[in-house]
Amino acid sequence: MLKENYFSKLKELPESLKQLGGLVLITIIIILSFAILNDIFGEGDELVKKMKLEEERIAKEKKLSELISKLPSGILVTFDGTDNHRLTDELYEQVCNATKLIPQRAIMGANFLNYRAHEIYTINGNKIDETFVKWDKEKNKCLAGFTVSGNNVGVDETITVSGEALSFLSTGIDTRVYFIKNF
Repeated sequence: MLKENYFSKLKELPESLKQLGGLVLITIIIILSFAILNDIFGEGDELVKKMKLEEERIAKEKKLSELISKLPSGILVTFDGTDNHRLTDELYEQVCNATKLIPQRAIMGANFLNYRAHEIYTINGNKIDETFVKWDKEKNKCLAGFTVSGNNVGVDETITVSGEALSFLSTGIDTRVYFIKNF
């Protein structure tokens, strides 16, 4: 009987009020549905973190690209006594952080000082497993190097050759390690 009273009162409401009530009810159902789906399938916080990291990476890449475009083309060195462009200490760190490439010339030069690395490099078809360029905050030096292994030719040995990157080659588009001084 109580239900009949409520239904009869609802039937007596004006049509526009009934439509507004229906609209509000549908809106609440849709919002609740999306909230439930977001809890089940959503990666809200993780997605926001990923997006922020990507934005930071893009901003850093843009800043490094601007730095590279301002550098003179040619060989950039960290020491006095040459006709090449000498980097300040601050610029040296920035160029190190911007550099990702180690060309064949720098690798071969560093290999000559490590005979076993050169031997493995040669027998495995000049294959390099990994290269790296990173700034060492403790030593205030740019370290560059590479890893070779003979796993693909039956030699169970991995050698990492690293040293200080003393000079870079600026092409106007990117920077590359030009010379590695082995330790």
